[in-house]
Amino acid sequence: MKQKIDIDEDVSSICESTASLTEGCRLSVRMHKTEDWPLAEVVSIKELEGKRQFYVHYVDFNKRLDEWVTEEDLDTRKVQFPRRDGTQTGASTGVTTPKKNLSVTGSVSRPTSPKPSGGGGGGIGEMVSGNAVLAAALQKKINRKRKINSTHLPPGPVHPECLPAFVAVAGTEEISQDGKIVTPRQSGSMVSIHQDDVVTRMKNIEMIELGRHRIKPWYFSPYPQELCQMPCIYICEFCLKYRKSRKCLERHLVKCHLRHPPGNEIYRKNTISFFEIDGRKNKVYAQNLCLLAKLFLDHKTLYYDTDPFLFYVMTEYDARGFHIVGYFSKEKESTEDYNVACILTMPPYQRKGYGKLLIEFSYELSKFEGKTGSPEKPLSDLGLLSYRSYWAQTILEIFISQKPTSDGEKPTITINDICEVTSIKKEDVISTLQNLNLINYYKGQYIVCISRDIIDQHKKAMEKRKIRIDSKCLHWTPKDWSKRSK
Repeated sequence: MKQKIDIDEDVSSICESTASLTEGCRLSVRMHKTEDWPLAEVVSIKELEGKRQFYVHYVDFNKRLDEWVTEEDLDTRKVQFPRRDGTQTGASTGVTTPKKNLSVTGSVSRPTSPKPSGGGGGGIGEMVSGNAVLAAALQKKINRKRKINSTHLPPGPVHPECLPAFVAVAGTEEISQDGKIVTPRQSGSMVSIHQDDVVTRMKNIEMIELGRHRIKPWYFSPYPQELCQMPCIYICEFCLKYRKSRKCLERHLVKCHLRHPPGNEIYRKNTISFFEIDGRKNKVYAQNLCLLAKLFLDHKTLYYDTDPFLFYVMTEYDARGFHIVGYFSKEKESTEDYNVACILTMPPYQRKGYGKLLIEFSYELSKFEGKTGSPEKPLSDLGLLSYRSYWAQTILEIFISQKPTSDGEKPTITINDICEVTSIKKEDVISTLQNLNLINYYKGQYIVCISRDIIDQHKKAMEKRKIRIDSKCLHWTPKDWSKRSK
């Protein structure tokens, strides 16, 4: 795999021995259980039983693949040493992928209106892709919504907190006004603030045992230091308290009478249930849930102040009790209409349709509240895939179900109609239509063109979604949190 790295030639050299390797060096490393040798950065070095081990981050790969490797897994024929000024690529973000060269020169201008084809009167107007028109309209709306009083930044180094709001381009990446791809925004409820801290960049827990499952964590989580030295942390799957040994867990289970998450069961159909947990009333459970979730979420951080949040835990029932499958959290009061702060499906239950079920349930709550909602950005890589897939399937389902009018004319539907039916925010509807390349501008109006291939793919995908939310099984009344203490 060839990598393009912006690095000075004089810092790249042949390394005869691993003894000269330091933190920040980049070289090819054999990835665990593969024969691939991608470029990786050395994050930390330790010596165990007289042998050096290296904790590496694979450049352009997700941090959950970071691992400890031995000297035999390193290709020292070409090593890129850190720059002489001591800086490391990507050090400020905690993710060491190289900086991309992205040029953003000026704001998005309004596209010219489509012109009818020349050569005679009465000719059919030329069909023009509406993506550019939609992007400009969406950009204008975002700029108007996020408009702030103009401020002059002081000369010298600028801290991330002082930067103006970021502008979302095409609904996928956040880009600052100077054109650089930036770290996740610093606003919102549970967005992490990446720090240049080697400790938090490294996985600190080898294994957890949760009920019947043994799971290898993906990321750092601030469990007590004495537990991190253990080969496995044992977690009660009902109250989520953690213990250092199976014996301690067995003693705990004798005293723990919970067989389901605390809080109110607001949904049950067959074996699937949802429990609503107030972060203020059940603070210990909520904090333990955040600790557990942080093992599998990199871009969100743990806040011990769980009071402003509600947690919706999805469980699967059997004779032993209600076993946690996944959860999402949301702010009791969101100024930006977020209906999800964090969302996670536990690894043993991934790729089984539970992720979309969590998303569908979050929008079902928004329907009961009578408003549209959207998840907090940025989403993780897996979260973004799940949401895009859910939005696409939900919107296509509406389009395909449209019937011609009694006069035989083609059915019409507005974006506002889609938002009202689905509770999906307008910006997410527009970005989904753009990603699917479904919308075109034709004779002064937007038209949706869906090919037979897209319909067939959609039907196949819907056949796999065997579990769906049944609104009749949801027993829940929205609360006005502005009128009560949080």
